Amino acid sequence: PLLPNFGRPTRLDFADISTLHGNDQLLLTTLQGVVNRRRPRLYFNYNAENYDVPWLSGTGAAVTRHERPLDLIARYRDEVRGAILHDPDVPDSVNVATTLAGLENAVAATAEQAAAHRLRTIADLRGRFGAEDVLGTYRWQLANLFPRCTRALLTGLPPTRTVSVEGVRWREVARETERVRDSANRAVRTFDLSQELSGEEGVYLRFQDSLTDDGWGASVGSVKVKADGAEIAAFTPGTDAEAAYLFDGLNSALGGDANRFSDGGGYFIYRFTAPAGTTELLVEVDLWNQYLVTATATAPTRVEPFPYFRDYAVAMRAMVFWLPPTGPTGELLDEILSQVEATTPYAGWFSNDVAGEWGGVDRASQHAVEVVPADYYMNATVHAGVPAKISDRVRPRPPATLRDRVYLTLTVGEGDNVQYCQRRMRQLWDDRERGAVPTNWTISPLLADIGPALLAYYQRTATANDLLVAGPSGAGYTYPGSWPAAALDAYTELTGRFLRRTGMDLVYAYNHRNEEGDGWVAFDERIVASYRKNTPLRGIIQSWETGDLLIDPGIPVIGNFSPQGGAQEYRDTLLKRIEGWDGAGPLFIAGAVNAWNWTPADIAELGGLLTEPFEIVRGDTFFKLLTDFTATRAG
Repeated sequence: PLLPNFGRPTRLDFADISTLHGNDQLLLTTLQGVVNRRRPRLYFNYNAENYDVPWLSGTGAAVTRHERPLDLIARYRDEVRGAILHDPDVPDSVNVATTLAGLENAVAATAEQAAAHRLRTIADLRGRFGAEDVLGTYRWQLANLFPRCTRALLTGLPPTRTVSVEGVRWREVARETERVRDSANRAVRTFDLSQELSGEEGVYLRFQDSLTDDGWGASVGSVKVKADGAEIAAFTPGTDAEAAYLFDGLNSALGGDANRFSDGGGYFIYRFTAPAGTTELLVEVDLWNQYLVTATATAPTRVEPFPYFRDYAVAMRAMVFWLPPTGPTGELLDEILSQVEATTPYAGWFSNDVAGEWGGVDRASQHAVEVVPADYYMNATVHAGVPAKISDRVRPRPPATLRDRVYLTLTVGEGDNVQYCQRRMRQLWDDRERGAVPTNWTISPLLADIGPALLAYYQRTATANDLLVAGPSGAGYTYPGSWPAAALDAYTELTGRFLRRTGMDLVYAYNHRNEEGDGWVAFDERIVASYRKNTPLRGIIQSWETGDLLIDPGIPVIGNFSPQGGAQEYRDTLLKRIEGWDGAGPLFIAGAVNAWNWTPADIAELGGLLTEPFEIVRGDTFFKLLTDFTATRAG
């Protein structure tokens, strides 16, 4: 298997660890990796939302529930050799400790935890690395630990996460109530934060998206801060000057205009400290798009270890690292990626949100490595071993006759992301409105390895209107155009194997960005020929927001059209899209559905709004009609 399992779980000790500090979650998750490597026996709930609890009954295992999760450390103490002590002052030591935990059959812990739980020290990382020397930390790991690690998996996980502090009260400072997507409202705005000066921890200024359903959130181009008229701070995003004030930027990204932005449910926070006795604090912000600005005098978040997916990394004895794909860290990332064979999975994610995604996936693709977004995937060592009957049969296609209509197929994205399949997709799938409208649901075919019961559940409960299609771009998220020419067939062969195993014959695909960075590069005939030779694909929907890409060198490829907003705006955008259509012949549109902002109820609402001349069809029907049309036109 590409992503191995550790046997079938028959008895599971289950505990809710959602209220524990990240240090305790880290210790328990690395314990889980060591214990479950021999046989899956530990299963945890990490979140108050209980994301992974619905899957527990589907494991088929006898479950014993424990109200005191930390007692499990004593229960399984004899199965670990001891503790690897990470350095609280060096975040990246958490990843080095995780790597060592896998190699030494140990847990990652603080010195205080090791003493409290009577764990002998196997290695002490305190004082070994510099807090700011990320390159030095991971170069040491590459030289000293990687030779002992598996070459079957690379793992990219953030060493820490930001956790919200309960009870923080925010004051609304400014809000854009109109939909602005072209920076038409860009202006320097002055915010008076004087009333937040009463706090002892500084002043915190948060930027969010005021309209979270369309991806055009707050964007900041520069910041100046004045205390009683004297300038105490001035910076632009992405600079060293900004770093001193960026309290929490993990949920934001840098844009092409030297701006910091955050869309949807994300945010970023600046912290300012005024001189003692200051009575007036003014902040001038170059701000645009759909912004919501709030302020508080209380530290709103804390930083603690990031615990997720470490059980699988430990069990696999994989090297864990976190290297932004730009600058010197990107060069080290290249060096690591170059040391594994083609089609080796990189499981986890990349820093800097969207920009990190594009740069990270592109670098991985250039080294013939596919990405498995799995940084928030929970209990992977259990889910990989749960036996399930996965159907390899392609679903029967509903009959359809080609007519002079606008054929629309709707595709819900994010399915390459295995934690989405575990979490958000399950929430959407269990919505009673699902099935009202024909819909394509992207899903990772790699779940056949790392979550077979999850995939089997979606197959088993799909309605006649639901079609599972492979997420970008097949067996793992990748940009085929960036792959070395000699290795591309290896990826499409891997994809073909997983598609045949899971009964999928359609794929939603991505490719690399163009040199200008403002759009995607279309698949060429070389790429499509490789898919045609090595996979059973009948059609490809490529991320191409204008929707006007259409080639057919043996497999029809159509671009994805991505309207913004809710159902009503989506319909209005579609109507504009077909204004030039004369009705003499069919028209085909592949429409994107935002998995984070839409629900099946929104899809059902859109279906009710789209009357003549629209007809919504499943993806398999869509490509059958498209193939018939192109054949007729060619004849």
